[in-house]
Amino acid sequence: QVQLVESGGGSVQSGGSLRLSCAASRSPFSINAMGWYRQAPGKQRELVATITSGGSTNYADSVKGRFTISRDNAENTVYLQMNSLKPEDTAVYYCKLTVNIGSSTGAYWGQGTQVTVSS
Repeated sequence: QVQLVESGGGSVQSGGSLRLSCAASRSPFSINAMGWYRQAPGKQRELVATITSGGSTNYADSVKGRFTISRDNAENTVYLQMNSLKPEDTAVYYCKLTVNIGSSTGAYWGQGTQVTVSS
């Protein structure tokens, strides 16, 4: 089974930066896309950013201009550079990997990493 290992979370002051990493173990399946989701206490998990194997990106409106998603295909790693962090960015951030399995797709989730932004 594919495993995702997340790192880079922590506590920062408002306006600070963090860089999240998510490394996927070698997979027998080709990667369709990778993305980041977040979930704050009492709230639904929401999409933050995604990047396809071809490099196309998509961002939630709330993070546009502040967050940047990127990937290192050789390392099967996806990153989320978070700048100008706000207290409302506080959440558990989850990495998601979507792979191609024949004509279907499968999804894998990381364990989550806590991001806390103080005012």
